[in-house]
Amino acid sequence: MSKSKLLLMIALAVAVGAYFAFDLGQYLSLDYLKARQAELEAFTGANPFGAAVLFFVVYVVVTGLSIPGAAVLTLVAGAMFGLVWGTVLVSFASTIGASLAFLAARFLLRDSVQQRFGDRLATINRGVEKDGPFYLFTLRLVPAFPFFVINLAMGLTPLPLRTFFWVSQLGMLAGTIVYVNAGTQLAEIDSAAGILSPAVLLSFALLGLFPLVARKVIDWVRARQVYRGWQRPASFDRNLIVIGAGSAGLVTAYIAAAVKAKVTLIERDRMGGDCLNTGCVPSKALIRAAKLAHQARHADAFGLKGGEPAIDFEAVMSRVHDVVRAIEPHDSIARYRALGVDVVQGEAKLLTPWEVEITRAGGGNLRLSGRAIVVATGARPLVPPIPGLDEIEYLTSDNLWSLRQLPHRLLVLGGGPIGCELAQAFCRLGSRVTLVEMAPRLMMREDAEVSEAVAERFLADGVDLRVGHKAARFERNGPNRVLIAEHGETRVELEFDQVLVAVGRAARLEGFGLDTLGIETDKTIQTNAFLQTRYPNIYAAGDVAGPYQFTHTAAHQAWYAAVNALFDPLRRFRADYSVVPWATFVDPEVARVGLNEDEAKARGIAYEVTRYGIDDLDRAIADGAAEGFVKVLTVPGKDRILGVTIVGQHAGELIAEYVLAMKHRIGLNKILGTIHVYPTMAEANKYAAGNWKRAHAPGALLRWVARFHDWRRGRAAA
Repeated sequence: MSKSKLLLMIALAVAVGAYFAFDLGQYLSLDYLKARQAELEAFTGANPFGAAVLFFVVYVVVTGLSIPGAAVLTLVAGAMFGLVWGTVLVSFASTIGASLAFLAARFLLRDSVQQRFGDRLATINRGVEKDGPFYLFTLRLVPAFPFFVINLAMGLTPLPLRTFFWVSQLGMLAGTIVYVNAGTQLAEIDSAAGILSPAVLLSFALLGLFPLVARKVIDWVRARQVYRGWQRPASFDRNLIVIGAGSAGLVTAYIAAAVKAKVTLIERDRMGGDCLNTGCVPSKALIRAAKLAHQARHADAFGLKGGEPAIDFEAVMSRVHDVVRAIEPHDSIARYRALGVDVVQGEAKLLTPWEVEITRAGGGNLRLSGRAIVVATGARPLVPPIPGLDEIEYLTSDNLWSLRQLPHRLLVLGGGPIGCELAQAFCRLGSRVTLVEMAPRLMMREDAEVSEAVAERFLADGVDLRVGHKAARFERNGPNRVLIAEHGETRVELEFDQVLVAVGRAARLEGFGLDTLGIETDKTIQTNAFLQTRYPNIYAAGDVAGPYQFTHTAAHQAWYAAVNALFDPLRRFRADYSVVPWATFVDPEVARVGLNEDEAKARGIAYEVTRYGIDDLDRAIADGAAEGFVKVLTVPGKDRILGVTIVGQHAGELIAEYVLAMKHRIGLNKILGTIHVYPTMAEANKYAAGNWKRAHAPGALLRWVARFHDWRRGRAAA
C-alpha cells in the first residue's frame, strides 16, 4: 500500500473512530435537534449566511465519511432554511459529500478489488460503461438503497466522477425535496419513521417507477427515430424470418417452431452451413483417418507389426463425404419442414426492417414480412491481400474438400486452430507440410506451454514449423510455386505445390441488405446484449455476430435470439458468455474454458494454479497416451474455478466436467468428492482436484489429529 493511501486510511479511521468514541451521533439525533429547534432557528435568523455555511460543511463531512445523520440533517434543513434554500443546500452538500466518498473508495479500494474479483466484475463494468448513468439515477431515486453504499460501490466501477456528480445531483433532487419539505414540519414529527406517511411513501413509490417509465419512453423515442422513413406493415406474414441455415439459423428456427410461431428459414446454399459441409464435420473425419495412419506407423509400441500405411487419399476423401452425407438428414429441409419450419431456398435481401425479398433458387421472387428477423449468415474463410496469392489456385477450408490427390508439398498459412488441425492431418496422411505463422508461436490464444506442447508434437510428426515468419508475396519460379517470407531481417523462400490459406474467418456481411438499412457493422454485425441490431426487431446470431466463432456458441446465441425476437417486450434475456468452452482437435487435443494463465496475468486477476500431469494417469498409460496435463486456475485460497486448460487425449470430452462446474459454481472440492469410473481419462479431473486439496490441507489441524491418533495408540506424541 502506498504512503498516501495509508495516510488517508488512517485519517478516515480516526475521524470515524472519533465520531463513535465521543458519541457525536447524539448531536445528529432527531430528539436532540427537535429540543434545540428554537435555538437553531434563532441562530439562523441572526446569522443566515454563517448558519448556511456551517450546515453545508457539517453535511458534507457527514456524507463524505458515510456516517449516520444525513437523513436527520435533511429534515433540519427544512426547519432552518425553508423548502427552497434547504433544498439548495442539501442538494449540493449531499452531492459533494457523496463524491468525496466515491473518490475515497476509488483511491483506496478499486485497484485491489478489480484485481481480485476482475472476472466476476467484468460484466458489471461493461454495464456501467454503457448504462452507468441510468443505473445510478435509478438507485438515487429509490431511498431503499442506502446512499453511502451507492457512493462506495460506484467508486469501485469505471464510472467517471463527472458523470457520478451530475447524475447524483439530479437523481437525489426529488427525494431531497420530499425530505426537506417534511422538515418544514419538524415540530410535528416524533421520529424518523414519522416522515414516512402514506403520502410520502406513495411519493417514493412513484419516484421508484419513474426511471422504468423513463427508460421505456426513451426506448420508444429511439425506436421512432430508427424506424423513421420506413412504413411498418399493418400485419405480418411471419412471426420470424431467419436468414441462413447454419448452426445459429437452424436452432433459431427450431425453437420458433417449437413454441408454435410461424417461421421461415432461408438458405441460399446447403443446409447445415459451414460446420456440416466444409468445417467441423469433414475436418474431424479427415483427422480421424490421419490419426489412424499415425497409429499404424507406431503400432510396434503396442506389440503389433507397424509400418508405413498404404494411404488411398481418394478413398479417404470419399469417406469424408460419406460422413457428411450420413449427418445431412439431421439438418435437412425435410426434417425442418416436418418440425413446422417453412424452408425456402434462395438469396435473401432485406428491403425494410420487416420485409425480405427472396430470389428463389428455382426462379422467381418471393416477398415476406416478419415481425422479427434473425440474421445468421455465418462466416467465410479470410483471404489476406498478399501479393501474388490471387495468381495461385489456393485452397481454403471451403474448397479443400474437392481434393482427390494428396498434395506432395503443402504450405499451410496460419497457425490458429484451423491451420494446426489441417496441417497435422495432411502431414500424417503423407504430405510434406510447411506451416507458416506470423506470430512467435502457434495457437496464440492459448498459454505458451500449450503452444510448446503442440509444436513438439508437430515437429515429431514431421511438420516444418516456421513461426515468426510473415508472408510477403507469392511467386512462380519455373514449375515451382514459392512463398517469399520475412523472418526478422532474413528473406526466406519456401517452395510448395499447393497452399492452404487458414488465417481465420470473416463474417458474411455483404449481399443481403445490411447497407440498405444502415445496420452498423465492423468485423461483425454490431449488436447489443440482447443480440439486437440498431433496429430492435432485427437480431444477429452466430459467426456473423461474434464474439466467438464456434458452432456451439452459435447454437447458444440462437436461443437468445429466438426467445428475444418472439417474446420481447414481455420478456428478454441478455446473451451469457460467462462460461464458453472450446477445443482444438490436434493430437494431443487442446481444450479450454474460462481464463488461462496468460489472460489472468494480462488482466491483473489474482489466481492460483493447480496442475495434474496426465502422464501419471493409469488409463493414459494403458492407452499409450501418457502425455499432456490438466491446468486449473482458482481464486487464491478457494476452490472456485476461474478457468481450465487441458492438453491430452480426449481433452474436448474431459473439459465438459469443468464447464458444468463453472456454470453452476461447483468447486474443486465437489469434483474431488464425485465418483469417477476407474480406469478412465476422466479421472484426471479428480486427480487435479486432489492436487488442489493437498496444497490446501489444514496443516495445523492435521498435526493435532496426528497427536490425537498417537494418544489413542496409548503413547505421547513424539
